[in-house]
Amino acid sequence: MRVIIAGGTGFIGTALTHVLTASGHDVTILTRRPRPAAPKTGGGRVDYAVWDGMTARGWGELAEDAAIVNLAGENIAAGRWNAQRKRDIVESRMAAGSAVVQAVAKAAVKPRVVVQASAVGYYGDRGGQVLEEASLPGKGFLAETAVKWEQSTREVEDMGVRRVIVRTGVVLGAGGGALARMLPPFRLGLGGPVGDGKAWFPWIHLQDEVRAIAFLLTRPEAMGPFHLVAPGVVTNGQLAAALGKALGRPTVLRVPAFALRLALGEMADAALLASLRVAPTRLAALGFVFDFPDLASALADLTAAA
Repeated sequence: MRVIIAGGTGFIGTALTHVLTASGHDVTILTRRPRPAAPKTGGGRVDYAVWDGMTARGWGELAEDAAIVNLAGENIAAGRWNAQRKRDIVESRMAAGSAVVQAVAKAAVKPRVVVQASAVGYYGDRGGQVLEEASLPGKGFLAETAVKWEQSTREVEDMGVRRVIVRTGVVLGAGGGALARMLPPFRLGLGGPVGDGKAWFPWIHLQDEVRAIAFLLTRPEAMGPFHLVAPGVVTNGQLAAALGKALGRPTVLRVPAFALRLALGEMADAALLASLRVAPTRLAALGFVFDFPDLASALADLTAAA
């Protein structure tokens, strides 16, 4: 099929493009900067469409009989939150969602599917409660933002388009994302648990993240929310211990919660100290098989590549 990716030049979008083209799908990446199409070397083709990040102008006609993956939105960890940063985080997601709806409305032949990005931050801080896709949203800025993000493309369902929502955990991959920020201190023997180490940490290997998105694109029965997290859920303390073991480094230094709050403000509690015990219930029910279901195998792969 032909797949349009908003946010296709980012950490997840780049890996998704590789997986899709390797399977023979053609990919159009929406970008603010014009660039030539990538040469075809086997598999699917990659080209680019200029997009202002706000409206469907310039790419609406591309949506006909395509699949759309909407990953676009400001990085929540790009800087300390203030009023303007929080507005940018929300508005970037709402604008991208609105553009998708506009494109679908204009398409004479409707897209086959829209995959809408979201995050497990949808649930807020829930302690040890096991969270499945039917669980109610939580409270706080990230939870409220995730609800709005998901709702930004809801109207395509009224146009008869299948919609999938992917609530993603912390994506661990070589060369970017959370792992790139974690590795330097851990390699120096300065890594350790965050806070008391008891918070549940929902994670997924980048390879499984993009394989799951590709899987959901091609399964016509897949609709609604799916958790993109590995089944081998761990606590923050277990994560620190596993990463230290993979690197052969001690993990005795603990990062106090108060220090994180002092350095990062509201983001510390929402993004680093929150406890989310999330299960990939619906993805498993569809028969998806993880390449990296447990943290040990994931970190062995990623630390060898990093």
